[in-house]
Parts: sequence; C-alpha cells; structure tokens
Amino acid sequence: MFPLKDTQPSYSRPVVNIALIAANLLIFLFEYSLGPRTLNAFVEYYGLVPDHFQLSRVFTSMFLHGGWMHVLGNMLFLWVFGDKIEDFLGHGKYLMFYLLCGIVAALGQVVASPYSTVPMVGASGAIAGVMGAYLIKFPRSRILTLVFIIFFVTTIEIPAPIMLGYWFFLQLFSGLGTIARTHISQGGTAYFAHIAGFVAGMALVKVMGSSSQYNRRRDRYWE
Repeated sequence: MFPLKDTQPSYSRPVVNIALIAANLLIFLFEYSLGPRTLNAFVEYYGLVPDHFQLSRVFTSMFLHGGWMHVLGNMLFLWVFGDKIEDFLGHGKYLMFYLLCGIVAALGQVVASPYSTVPMVGASGAIAGVMGAYLIKFPRSRILTLVFIIFFVTTIEIPAPIMLGYWFFLQLFSGLGTIARTHISQGGTAYFAHIAGFVAGMALVKVMGSSSQYNRRRDRYWE
C-alpha cells in the first residue's frame, strides 16, 4: 500500500518538510553520481554502524538512502504525513521533533543489533515518528491509498488508524521475526528503528503540543 494524500486540512506552508524532502533527494542524487567504490566508502563513512557507534553518524545516516525505491518511498510517506505534523507543531518544533525521532529510531536499532557491521542508512526511522504522531493527532483522517490486488491496481480511502496500525504491526512482527531467525545483525530492513521511531513520535507529539499559531489558524478555519 502506498499513501497518496490525506483528508486532514493544513493551515500553513510546510517549509521545513519541503526542505527535508529536498535535502534527502539532493543528497541521494549526489550518492547516485558516485562510482561504486566511492559510494561504498561514502556510505561506510557517513552511515551508522552499530558496532562502531558515533553520534554524528546518527544524523548523517538519516539523509542517506540505498536506492531509488528507498528514497522515493520514504519521501512519499514524508510528503503525505509530514506537512500536517509540521502544521500542528510549528516549523521549529517540527524540525526538532523529526531529528529526535530519527535519533531514537537509530538508537533502537543499535540496541537491538549492537554488533552489526552493516551501515544503517535512511530517513524511515524519523518518518516513522511522523507517522506515529499523525496517528495520535489525526485519528479521524482518511488516507487515499494505492493498493495492488493481484494483477489489479486501485485506490481506496483507508482510515488513518487502520493504515498506520497495520504498518506498525507489520514492522513489529517482522522485527520479532528477525530475532526468531537470529538474523538481526545481517543487514536488511531496520525494523527496530521503525518501531522505536513510531513510538517516539507518539510520545513526543504529546509532550511538545501544538503551536499557538496552529490553534489560531484552526479556530479561524472553523469560524
């Protein structure tokens, strides 16, 4: 399932969300321009390797991606869900929220796989936080979703709790499955980063609260 748009209205321009998407895409284009050996060295240096943990690489790894589908899929989710959370929190708090979710997500995967030597890359942990926050703040929203049914492709509106809840439990069961298979340190999808980021987003959006501008804009909208 791929989200296309949501029904939740927004009251401001999502300048931070757009800047994050642009930064991720530009950095990926730079990655794409590198030769294979240079790219491998680049990812090893700026990706987060749990077995050689460095805090600075928690931040740099958030802006690296492993391929076109990886970056475009992440940016699609960020585009659909991120603008509403930025609208709710305000620009400055949203940037802080996004980075904090990314940090918690990375630490969650490091704790689950402390001896892995595979570089972790991707914005999905931070974006999972955005999705967790969206579930908490906009449970009545509906998501227009692209769905593949065998050989057919269609779009349907799915309530946000169903779509986001399904996504979270898929990450949870997949993460538990990696433990059961004892392959947690062998690379692949960082399920525990997704889980930790999602839970962090649910908690942080409650702690940070809405911006005063959001409350005023929403009140004017409903007058």
